[in-house]
Amino acid sequence: MFDFQPSLVSDELNLSGDASFPAETTPNEQPLFDAYSQAVVDVVDRVGPAVVRVETPPDREKRQRGGTGSGVVISPDGLVLTNSHVVQGAATVRLALADTRTVKARVLGDDPHTDLALLRIIDDVSLPAARLGNSKGLRRGQLVVAIGNPLGFESTVTAGVVSALGRSLRSSTGRLIDDVIQTDAALNPGNSGGPLVSSRGEVIGINTAVIAGAQGICFAVASNTASHVVSEIVRHGRVRRAFIGVAGQTVPLPRRLALALGLGQAQGVAIASLEADGPAAKAGLQTGNIVLALGGERVTGADDLVRLLGGDRIGIETPLSVIAGSELKQVMVVPAERTGGEGK
Repeated sequence: MFDFQPSLVSDELNLSGDASFPAETTPNEQPLFDAYSQAVVDVVDRVGPAVVRVETPPDREKRQRGGTGSGVVISPDGLVLTNSHVVQGAATVRLALADTRTVKARVLGDDPHTDLALLRIIDDVSLPAARLGNSKGLRRGQLVVAIGNPLGFESTVTAGVVSALGRSLRSSTGRLIDDVIQTDAALNPGNSGGPLVSSRGEVIGINTAVIAGAQGICFAVASNTASHVVSEIVRHGRVRRAFIGVAGQTVPLPRRLALALGLGQAQGVAIASLEADGPAAKAGLQTGNIVLALGGERVTGADDLVRLLGGDRIGIETPLSVIAGSELKQVMVVPAERTGGEGK
């Protein structure tokens, strides 16, 4: 049961005789409320028809119960974006469209590292599609609208603002998802995979997580990250990432050594072990070496090293700055493609 508290806003009417507005609101302010409402309505009219409910079947072998979430159609030929944790490793799912039709879709690619999955509708249907926007153009305080199916309530709309940008969120695999959008638009279980939309009607995020026990702290994977994942899955059937074959941990640099070498950072990644015949071992790296930079970008923690090993570095000779003993060295390493459970 909800415990509602009485509102602090007075119901007293304006003593001027105009009973159309509360005392706290002037006629000049009314158009502002109307503009806000109209902006939200316009967004829902444009994007709402492209939002779907994603239903996953139970898997007895994996002991997984079926579940539901949200998704958004991003191309008229039936590409649908949702969360990885919504599809739960399923090969096919069922989608409930906004016009009440139900269709089947297969999972084209699933990337737990960014909590994104791409689906393709199997049935031959004509669909409205939403447009992915450029999340780099977002600003704090900007109006955003979330559309989804929280707790089984279909086509639910909530509105809020961009609370913060550039957050990092830990995925189920332990990898950090970078450039996450924080919003106060209310999200609940079932919203996962649905779109976070700008006032221009562009999808600028895929809703992914809330903090249990908190209010108004919700997160969405940025649309630019989603665009990269979609491109990789369409081209390669997966999101390609590089690795150099090391296991390491973040360590502080000895102050005297950092001063002697003229370093402008206080931490690096110490190599604890190397994969035999891996790229790092072939480049001559050894356990105990401390990685400071890759490709000219600083490495101050293990997450930095993981983030910098993107698919664009596969097979490309890349400079790696390390401390070996008390010397600062630069070695050239050729990252390989990550194919399974390799380290960094």
